[in-house]
Amino acid sequence: MLNIDMRKIYNFYPIEPTPDPSDLPTGGDIYYECLDCAVIVNSVPHIKAACACGNLLGGGGKLELKDPVRVRVVKGKLK
Repeated sequence: MLNIDMRKIYNFYPIEPTPDPSDLPTGGDIYYECLDCAVIVNSVPHIKAACACGNLLGGGGKLELKDPVRVRVVKGKLK
């Protein structure tokens, strides 16, 4: 797993209105920010990705969320 700070590559903007944690959106420009450890992970990660506390864990185009309530959905745009 690469430990890359996504904030160095992208600007992130919260999605409004805030999505329901039981039905979070996904897409190439949609990212999830863990509210516990502040790590940002793509909503459809194709390489292994995880946040520091283990709330977000994914790879192969799938992401597992242990606690969706502890996630902020953001849209990322290249700087």
